[in-house]
Amino acid sequence: MSLPLPRWIAHRGGGSLAPENTLAGIRLAARLGYRAVEFDVMLSADGTPILIHDETLERTTDGAGRVCDTPDAVLFALDAGDGERIPRFAEAAALCRELGLLANVEIKPATGHEVATAEVVAGLTADLWRGAEVQPLLSSFSLEALAVARDRAPAIPRGVLFEAPPADWLAQLRRLQAVSLHCDADLLRDEVLAEARAHDIPVLCYTVNAPEQAKTLFARGVSALFTDRLDLFA
Repeated sequence: MSLPLPRWIAHRGGGSLAPENTLAGIRLAARLGYRAVEFDVMLSADGTPILIHDETLERTTDGAGRVCDTPDAVLFALDAGDGERIPRFAEAAALCRELGLLANVEIKPATGHEVATAEVVAGLTADLWRGAEVQPLLSSFSLEALAVARDRAPAIPRGVLFEAPPADWLAQLRRLQAVSLHCDADLLRDEVLAEARAHDIPVLCYTVNAPEQAKTLFARGVSALFTDRLDLFA
């Protein structure tokens, strides 16, 4: 499956220029000319898929406690930065479709909630982008979640996330019927790139905030980069 990958993907919505994983960040990325955004989706205590990265609320909101233990009524009253609130996944999906953005939806399950999170997120992804010209990309560090996504929403492309790709990364990717490899830019080995190139698999690297590093990675054959520094690469 061929992905319409732009070279740059806005990390966690608006990178460092807006509160992360918010609708304001997604809008900002689009205004700056980005054609793709990445964001994280986790379940609330009520089972609602929301945009947030950490399993706890303290770093990115004025709340406290575990996301998976917090009900919607509390979550949606929190300040996620600059007066923004935590968005529902459905809201982010609608905004990406409205703006014509490719969405890299990272399934971010709280510990022990891998299957439930993947079932909800994958199923809803298929529904929210039904008939869309630009389909999203589901990714996760959880291979268990990606296996669920493969079975629950087989038509939605998947990307496998590693910090450093293991020796059997290609076998894992094939097992999950994934179409892209995502990894830490600092941990990408040349032999992995060569193997990916031989099998026509795009490699996406996070998180690249320096122009010289970006230039080097593109020269090595990386397909796309995630960045927090939207101002440098717009």
